[in-house]
Amino acid sequence: MLVSSGLPVVEATSFVSPKWVPQPFRALGILDFPVLTPNIKGFEAAMAAGAKEVAVFAAASESFSKSNINCSIEDSLARYRDVALAAKTHGIPVRGYISCVVGCPVEGAVPPSKVAYVAEELCRMGCAEISLGDTIGVGTPGTVVPMLQAVLEVVPVEKLAVHFHDTYGQALSNILLSLQMGISVVDSSISGLGGCPYAKGASGNVATEDVVYMLNGLGLETNVDLGKLILAGDYICRHLGRPSGSKAAIALSRTCANASKL
Repeated sequence: MLVSSGLPVVEATSFVSPKWVPQPFRALGILDFPVLTPNIKGFEAAMAAGAKEVAVFAAASESFSKSNINCSIEDSLARYRDVALAAKTHGIPVRGYISCVVGCPVEGAVPPSKVAYVAEELCRMGCAEISLGDTIGVGTPGTVVPMLQAVLEVVPVEKLAVHFHDTYGQALSNILLSLQMGISVVDSSISGLGGCPYAKGASGNVATEDVVYMLNGLGLETNVDLGKLILAGDYICRHLGRPSGSKAAIALSRTCANASKL
């Protein structure tokens, strides 16, 4: 349903240890989407499952790196160099993620220079795209701008994406300023689903429906059918037994329901 709405990329699953993060599905033959691979073992499992693109996930916070992937930032980068080299051999593109780009649940504020360092290392090892993640959703335009400025000094803008959680309701504001700074790739989650087991209290990623609604209002072409997206979100939320986290989906669904009563 998500693909049929016109979304260009859907991240499907991960190949991390189930001891650390509960796993979704690992069905063979369905992996035409990017999958998370924390090390060479995960990469080999992804290849065996037929993955066409993989992703690695670092952090700009030492404490979060140790809690999320059980190793230091430098150790994680060493692992990812191995993954990137193997991926290059197989002709597989690699996407890099950086967690805690403005704030960490343990360390607090994260210096932009640390984010820039990790981003530059991911770029050097060959990541085709690097997603900057505000994992706990504390970012505001005042903290996101200096972070982006630091990263843009070492990584070309066309290689960057942004990934904002909406814990404090700042995600759309941060996305808008990112667009104004030249970034054109935005990560989102249908109905705002998600969170992080190592960042208690953090909400899911910004709702895809809300992002598309905003982009439509800006007159930007997304090739995404918002109606189909809302139907997909409704389907997923009903099966999960939870309400939608998308304000646009809730409002538009209510409007349609009221219109049908007339």
